[in-house]
Amino acid sequence: MGAIQKGMPFKCYHGKTRRVYNVTQHAVDIIVNKQVKDKILAKRISVQIEVIKHSKSRDSFLKRGRRTVRKRRPRRRSPNLVKESCQEKEAKEKEPELSESTTYEFMA
Repeated sequence: MGAIQKGMPFKCYHGKTRRVYNVTQHAVDIIVNKQVKDKILAKRISVQIEVIKHSKSRDSFLKRGRRTVRKRRPRRRSPNLVKESCQEKEAKEKEPELSESTTYEFMA
């Protein structure tokens, strides 16, 4: 754990999402899950700060959450705000329209 990391970490750790548990001046100590045969081990490695980057796996989840909050928030500019659930109920309540019967001509 007191190792000083110079260079890139071993190839099995590339692209993994990790948890930071210690920060030093030049490196970050992280916990990575590594699969060894049928077990998953929590490995603690030290990595240079230049090597790591912030994970983008959670960005789409956060964007979707912000989008739903914006939809639920009432808009002050538009006076006629209709909820999505109300639109769905109106669509379900409509009766199906029957079209007129058409006569077919058989050509011989």
